[in-house]
Amino acid sequence: MTFLHRIDPILLELGPLKVHWYGVMYLLGFTVAWFLGRSRVRAGRLPGVSEQAYSDLLFYSMLGVIFGARIGYILIYDLPSYIADPLQIFKIWQGGMSFHGGLVGVLAASLWWARKHRMHYFDVVDFVAPLVPPGLGFGRLGNFINGELWGKYTEGGWGVVFPHAEPSLQGLDASTLQALHDSGALDALARHPSQLYQLSLEGIALFSVLWWFSRRPRPRYAVAGLFALLYGCFRFLVEFVRLPDEQIGYLAFDWLTMGQVLSLPLVALGLVLLWLSRRAPTLQPQPQPAGAA
Repeated sequence: MTFLHRIDPILLELGPLKVHWYGVMYLLGFTVAWFLGRSRVRAGRLPGVSEQAYSDLLFYSMLGVIFGARIGYILIYDLPSYIADPLQIFKIWQGGMSFHGGLVGVLAASLWWARKHRMHYFDVVDFVAPLVPPGLGFGRLGNFINGELWGKYTEGGWGVVFPHAEPSLQGLDASTLQALHDSGALDALARHPSQLYQLSLEGIALFSVLWWFSRRPRPRYAVAGLFALLYGCFRFLVEFVRLPDEQIGYLAFDWLTMGQVLSLPLVALGLVLLWLSRRAPTLQPQPQPAGAA
């Protein structure tokens, strides 16, 4: 069974103002992170840190995600295009955000915040790690709604038909596309919904494991290490059914992608952090007094 992708990337139009689903997904990710993080701050999982201080951490991390992800995408995936049209950098609602660049942005923001509050850097990173997967999941849902980052053909009579991915379908109106789909003429063009695979793995599965694992205090480095290891593995696997960025293509062997190359260091880092956690101290919670903010 196939699904014809006909989702409008614009949620709402108010005169000249257009509210894009992609932007809403980012907002939802930060909102969920705020509520989850606040509950753990109240439980004393960042000893001595107030909710206001946590709000600052989230704000700086938000800036790190947005600027890091955009700049990372430009530098890694599409620098010539942005040199030709620099104003593209502001059109984040069209996609073009790199997880690895966003990760660097969050790590940089966490480092600045940790130094300001005189906390061990990895105590902060361990705290932040379980809050990230919901945002990743919402981001992948935004990719699906935008009809971007699609996968390879399923070649099995099932999957999602992305009209934007098919030159032969460009310019056809919605009714024509629907008629072709209903007749089965588009079944051969069905692709893996790799965005939804990533939502399931990087969003739902990663969050479930990390939230469960971090329910009780763990040695320093352990939560961050598990995040890096699992994300790297999940991303590496999904890349086998996701098409690489057209401007880069495969880097080697007709299957190795830039996403896989960038994920291998995360796998290695995760293993190193988990090894270091074996002899690391464990930060003990200090619940806030009732009424503290």
